[in-house]
Amino acid sequence: MAKNKKKSKKTKKQKKIRRLVRVNIILLLLLLGAIGFYYFSGYATKISAMKKEAQSFVSKSTAETFKQSQTSIGYDTDGNIISILKGDRNSYYVPLSDMPPYVEQAFISTEDKRFEEHHGLDYRGIARALWGRITNGKITGGGSTITQQLARNMFLTQDVTYERKIEEMFIASYLEEKYTKDQIMEFYVNNIYYGNGFYGIEAASKGYFNKNVKDLTLSEIALLAGLPNSPTEYDPFQHLDKAIARRNIVLNGMLEDRVISKNSYDTAMAEEITLSKPESVHNNYQETFTFYCATRALMEVNGFKFKYTFKSDADKQKYEKEYNEAYDRYNKQLYNGGYRIYTSLDSRMQKIMQESLDEGLGAFGEVDEAGIYELQGSAVCIDNDNGYVKAIVGGRTQDISGYTLNRAYQSYRQPGSAIKPLIVYTPLLEKGFTADSTVEDKPIQGGPANADKSYSGQMTLRRAVQLSKNTVAWQMFERIGPKAGITYLRNMEFTGLDERDETLAASLGGFTLGVSALEMAKGYGTLANDGMYRNATCIKKITDFEGNTIYQSDQQEKEIYKENAARAMTDILESVMTGGTAAGLGVAGQPSAGKTGTTNDNKDGWFCGYTPYYTTAVWVGYDMPKKLPGLSGSTYPGQIWQSFMNRIHNGLERKEFLGQTSFIGEVNTNGNVNNNGNDNANNNNNEEPEEEYYEEYIVYD
Repeated sequence: MAKNKKKSKKTKKQKKIRRLVRVNIILLLLLLGAIGFYYFSGYATKISAMKKEAQSFVSKSTAETFKQSQTSIGYDTDGNIISILKGDRNSYYVPLSDMPPYVEQAFISTEDKRFEEHHGLDYRGIARALWGRITNGKITGGGSTITQQLARNMFLTQDVTYERKIEEMFIASYLEEKYTKDQIMEFYVNNIYYGNGFYGIEAASKGYFNKNVKDLTLSEIALLAGLPNSPTEYDPFQHLDKAIARRNIVLNGMLEDRVISKNSYDTAMAEEITLSKPESVHNNYQETFTFYCATRALMEVNGFKFKYTFKSDADKQKYEKEYNEAYDRYNKQLYNGGYRIYTSLDSRMQKIMQESLDEGLGAFGEVDEAGIYELQGSAVCIDNDNGYVKAIVGGRTQDISGYTLNRAYQSYRQPGSAIKPLIVYTPLLEKGFTADSTVEDKPIQGGPANADKSYSGQMTLRRAVQLSKNTVAWQMFERIGPKAGITYLRNMEFTGLDERDETLAASLGGFTLGVSALEMAKGYGTLANDGMYRNATCIKKITDFEGNTIYQSDQQEKEIYKENAARAMTDILESVMTGGTAAGLGVAGQPSAGKTGTTNDNKDGWFCGYTPYYTTAVWVGYDMPKKLPGLSGSTYPGQIWQSFMNRIHNGLERKEFLGQTSFIGEVNTNGNVNNNGNDNANNNNNEEPEEEYYEEYIVYD
């Protein structure tokens, strides 16, 4: 029995040895295969070249290398400089010795816990990144030490490839050989991007808190240390709640690493973050829109695919993360890449638009706690010849620097009846309706009422649009189908849309998030362009500082509406300007087409309209929506629109809208041909109130 047990143990031991030998042989074969692949596939030569380049980068660098930046310049359509854009490295470079110790500790706890121990590389992180390459076919992030991030920011592009990752590792190793840890940390915090054009922690301190870095509290330092991970997602100006949540993560890390006490942690967590107006942030709406469009142009030319429809919430969240990462990457390049940005913006028209908005709202002087006017407005003008933006205003003029919100493209508001031509009536005209088709203004159970709570019975479609009849729009949108109607906006690249918008309330401007003035301008610009959509950008060309073209706009068109339907809608909107809610707001000496829009409780007022020359959209309201007695599309927004359009058309030759090229036919509500053209509506041309009555919706701004 004992002999059998000994024999069994010996057999098991032999099996283990054989298994171990087989495993070692397999590993040896894999290693030999990897070595053979490395040498015979050309990788050895490529990696050797990258190593040599990395060594050259670092050997030629000095401390001054990390204090340099290249200036980008933006020009208006006449070649005048509208912006000089550069990082704040030269102006605000601060020695590490002049910063609170918490700065270094916060970044180590957040970005690189083994910073003091490693020699530029965190091998566990690199293993995670390489595993991502093997399993996903691409580098998925991870493995970047503070030294590697410095290497990437100063010497390489932001493209996520294995080649860049390998060269980044070589540069990081050489940096650790040449510079001390304190120097590397100093270079890093003075060069990393903190969002909103702030490069370096001193610029970020001034920009977000209006103080020097040496005067920051622990809580403020932690907030800034959390921003470089995703400056757009954690932007304190736009997403303070997310920035604070990120700050809390930084503080937790510092507490776990025992670089702050529990008492300091509790004090910092309890501290209320208060943003102050920066000293050197631009308050120029031309400029901010230029940077926005230029960043997206760089994203486009580097292969980023913009999306406006999503399969699921998870798909949308994934896209938004990818968008934010790409936007941060190329926005950073814009700030230090030495680009020359040529735009379509007309500084003369910009001045006129700003004056028109300021004068139109001049009677309202109330300001909020930050000193910003409470009642605000925005406007966008597009050139109908080519679809480029000529002027954009994102708020009223104030002698307050640093307030960067450009409402014209950053604020989303409910559009009211101004949306009807885009998702109800032009699609209806595509289905065979005409201006003379008969519709019925009648009570709708569970639907909206008209402003005066009265109904006119049968009337022409033209008259229903002129008087902005809510009941008619509701019925016609039900006929088209909310999903089909909203698709027109998606095809015109409206960005704030949600599946919850696919309801009948959208026919009256009831959206989950809303639309921007820029989007409304390009929507009406599509009608003015015979139904052909063009991207409403201001970027015509971007070159590098040596004059080499980086990006060239070609303004491709795509059909949104049938030509006849768009022209028929223009004809109807012309009559809105002469005998409807916009009566008396036309442009002197030019045919004009337009539509008013007013939301519940007079919270938002819109006027969107065009001539053969230009399309302009105007919004008026409060940043925090509230009622403004007397606000409607035809009051302040309409008056601002008319003032601006009259001035920019002064001296232009009269130009007519093009008419329909063929007869579409007339269809009444029963689907029968109707040739009598009778209009049973009240033909009083006096303007009537346009306020919409329907179930209240939530407005997000």
